[in-house]
Amino acid sequence: MKDLGAPLSFLTLPKGVPVYSSDEEEVGKVEYVLSAPNIDIFDGIVLDTSVLPGGRRFVDAPEVGEIYERGVVLTIDAAAARNLPEPRANPGSVDVDPADLVAGKRHDKLRRAWDLISGKG
Repeated sequence: MKDLGAPLSFLTLPKGVPVYSSDEEEVGKVEYVLSAPNIDIFDGIVLDTSVLPGGRRFVDAPEVGEIYERGVVLTIDAAAARNLPEPRANPGSVDVDPADLVAGKRHDKLRRAWDLISGKG
């Protein structure tokens, strides 16, 4: 593989950097990084695989092997990269019950245990 430069953090990865498969084929260019930098979480990248509309693909963080100044190397081969999914909204959600906020009472602990046993929790 050609010289891709120095290693980079996902925090500084710019748009337009080439993305290569594990078998060294260019599969697209970085469109944007999906992350939560304030808590140091890297979720993946969206790459553009085409000069035409509709070429965006999502690469999950475990499939991103190495990030450099002049290229990103994936852990998957070119065939797998061609089958990457299109990016889509994935809003996170958490269900919180008021009982989850109360701790220490024997009754609450027994109720939570019963909910777990009965399949409610």
